[in-house]
Amino acid sequence: MSPAALSIRPVQPSDHDAWKALHRGYRDFYEHPDDDSAIERVWAWLMNDSHEVNGLVAEVDGRLVGITHYRRFARPSSGTVGIYLDDLFTSPASRGLGVGRSLIAAVTEIARSEGCSVVRWITSESNAQARILYDAVATPMPLVTYDIVPQG
Repeated sequence: MSPAALSIRPVQPSDHDAWKALHRGYRDFYEHPDDDSAIERVWAWLMNDSHEVNGLVAEVDGRLVGITHYRRFARPSSGTVGIYLDDLFTSPASRGLGVGRSLIAAVTEIARSEGCSVVRWITSESNAQARILYDAVATPMPLVTYDIVPQG
């Protein structure tokens, strides 16, 4: 795929069905349960300009081939703002063609233009294919992630 054939742009209302299929692919990859209400909730966030979650899509010949979701976060330790890349997914047929790299570059450009201090994300340790790209474009950090599920 030539760089001219690939475009990165903000998600728009007409992307719903194609975005939904890609987001479902992302959720399936991480073995999240099938949950249309969660998918539609994320879509509503993306369509709400006042919500913190933003989205970009990768498009080739009018067809969506990748998505990413991101949001800004405060960094009290440095007194700066960073961008957290929440989700990145490319269609299986588009892997290895520069789609993921282009989506990361677009988020990085947003961070640069806004004066953000970092673009940060996590991935599964077993996500070997994606980690090849991530190791090429970013620095792995020696941090450990913890989760607590609030019980109520």
